[in-house]
Amino acid sequence: MLIAREKRKSNVAEYILYMWQVEDMLRAMQMDIELVNRNVVSQFGGDDAARKEISDWYDNLIEMMRKEEVVKNMVNELTELHYHLLHNVQDMKYKQLFMMAANNLLDYRRKTNLPEEVSDVELALHALYGHLMLRLQKKEINSQTTMAMETFSRMLAYLALRYKEVEENEEMI
Repeated sequence: MLIAREKRKSNVAEYILYMWQVEDMLRAMQMDIELVNRNVVSQFGGDDAARKEISDWYDNLIEMMRKEEVVKNMVNELTELHYHLLHNVQDMKYKQLFMMAANNLLDYRRKTNLPEEVSDVELALHALYGHLMLRLQKKEINSQTTMAMETFSRMLAYLALRYKEVEENEEMI
């Protein structure tokens, strides 16, 4: 909860990746709040009120997952900003970062068979999440994949920075 709150404020792309990881954990526990309390919440220090707040956060997250609303809206907002930066404001830095990632995005789309409706932003997030899972499993990752992930990471880091600017100014750039 605290990590999610901090990531949400500082970098929306990292927040989305973190929340996907939390969602996977909750699915592994069959979205059963009792299992979550026993295996996750009980590990947190602090008083009963703090553990109750954490438990409530996970319980609310489980409910949102059932409605499939957890991070989808943020992915959609990032996608809108992506199009806005490319087409409306002609952000040259972002255009350059996107162009560096474009061929890698095409390659990844072909390999994964994700539907065409999946935006380039969501595709890059999926790729980085998959890369994170491979790293956590200590799987070997070839240098070409690592270089592709770096292009996605740079593109999303800049997009997250611009997203934060928009949020702080409460207006579209």
